[in-house]
Amino acid sequence: MKLKIDDNLTILFIIIIIVWVILAIIFGITDLEISKTVVNRESGWANIGKYYGEAPGYGIIAVAIAIIIGSYQDELKKQKFAAYVILIIGAVVLVLALIFSNIWFIAFGGGITFVVLLFLIFAFKKDWKDFKTLAIVILLLTIINPLIFTQITKVLCGRVRFNDLSSDYSNYTPWFLPPGPISGLEGNASFPSGHTSMGWMFLPLLIFVKDRKWKDPKRVIITILVISWGLYLGISRIITGDHYASDVLFSTGVAFVATILLYKKFYLDRD
Repeated sequence: MKLKIDDNLTILFIIIIIVWVILAIIFGITDLEISKTVVNRESGWANIGKYYGEAPGYGIIAVAIAIIIGSYQDELKKQKFAAYVILIIGAVVLVLALIFSNIWFIAFGGGITFVVLLFLIFAFKKDWKDFKTLAIVILLLTIINPLIFTQITKVLCGRVRFNDLSSDYSNYTPWFLPPGPISGLEGNASFPSGHTSMGWMFLPLLIFVKDRKWKDPKRVIITILVISWGLYLGISRIITGDHYASDVLFSTGVAFVATILLYKKFYLDRD
């Protein structure tokens, strides 16, 4: 059985890499034209993703931290203590952000508050030790994609965003010919997309429903929500002109590859 799962995982991994390479070649040629065709900075739905799209990602990371801390306690009630503390911090940040009208902190505090609260409601009576491995995968994905890959690559590549290009597009560069390191993250930080990497933070939840039948409503709903949210956030970043298609592609590719490798490490290898 494990051999069959390993074979299927290998096939999936290869398919993702092939699709990634093909799209990377296509977007390397068409990035600028795609953006010139689809960018609509006034798009309401896209700007929601721009300003608040990272909020759920912050929330799932906060939940993962609460689970890991709580899993060291045997008593179920004590397992929730870290979540209470994080929930209070998120709520305080949200209130202050609303008072001072700070959009980023509204997203940060709001994401933590609502996602942690939802998790507490639906998993209050459960033993959080059962979620520890999944929480570790989420936390490691956070370190690998949004933190290490995305932030370091942004600085090293220094790609100018579509919104910051000159009128003749002369300072545009394809993803494979980056201008070079930058001293700050204003403007020249297009490649890759940080919002997209945060949008795929829910990808490990597919591990949680992997043993359910494909027709199981919970598996169907969670799969649709996870994939739809990642795609929505990535596409919205292209529409607003903050990222090119290749920026979104690489953040997505790393998210999928990292999740597969972490799944193999923490689930298949241990089994």
